Amino acid sequence: MNLASLDRWRATCKACGFEGASRDYGRVIRGWSSWGRHYHTLGHLEACLGEFDQARDLAVNASEVELALWFHDVVYRTWVSDNEARSAALAADIMGRGGAESGAIERVNAAIMATRHQGREPNGDAALVVDVDLSILGQPEEVYREFERNVRREYWWVPRRRYVAGRCAILETFLKRKSIYRYPEFHSRYEVAARVNLAAAIARLKG
Repeated sequence: MNLASLDRWRATCKACGFEGASRDYGRVIRGWSSWGRHYHTLGHLEACLGEFDQARDLAVNASEVELALWFHDVVYRTWVSDNEARSAALAADIMGRGGAESGAIERVNAAIMATRHQGREPNGDAALVVDVDLSILGQPEEVYREFERNVRREYWWVPRRRYVAGRCAILETFLKRKSIYRYPEFHSRYEVAARVNLAAAIARLKG
């Protein structure tokens, strides 16, 4: 089943208060399909949408959470540091041209920017977007290991020593958190497995 379908895109946009044009859908799909992606692909988008389908009742505004997921990695280039900002800007442009209200645009943008994992911990719908995005950390071991392999493929141009240092630093920030997941439903489902996966990944990288 194609979870990232045009019909679903249009329904989500309409629920957010604007018309989801097919040309904008094409632009989003092309973004997720761009060169150099191995994990941050349409498969990741569809996995996030599928995860959210199981947690929709947790959202204050489900359509805005879903739209943030559509956009959260639509721009993804491993050699720049502002992918989330560019993704949020694209969301704002498409929503604004479609006639969405400013409040909805701001909330969607805040949820996208929360996936940077910097600054204050998010809450509400933004935290739900982050929990959905991080659900990969708590997947079965082989799924998680494939995720790590694909992330490394996206950073193929980074020398191993530099990659190991940077990747371990990122993974360790999650382990240092009191809780990786904000919502109890995600915590109970993924927290233990995520910590096991993260610790094992760090050990492999340093080994």
